[in-house]
Amino acid sequence: MVFRRLLFNLLNNPQFIEKLSESRPIRRAAQITAFAITKAQLTGKDAAQRLLRSDTVRQLTNEAAPRNLEDMGRKMGRVKDTFVRELRTGMKQIKDGTKRPGGK
Repeated sequence: MVFRRLLFNLLNNPQFIEKLSESRPIRRAAQITAFAITKAQLTGKDAAQRLLRSDTVRQLTNEAAPRNLEDMGRKMGRVKDTFVRELRTGMKQIKDGTKRPGGK
């Protein structure tokens, strides 16, 4: 309890925070963090641009785009039927002991 109160007072002390921010380890940690964030953003942006340029994504978006609501309902119905069928098959295999949970 005493340690918590002491830590609370230190972290709410502007002079202590200023001194701490001027220390070499804290500055270095901030530099490394900023570098890692910037590098991740650039890598993510590059990967997203390459993905958007790919023919596969373009083809998938064209195929997935329904022409009308009836077409979309039919496609979603097929997806649901396939999912339910695979779920039932998997549950039956687990029940029969031919397949262990987790797929191993």
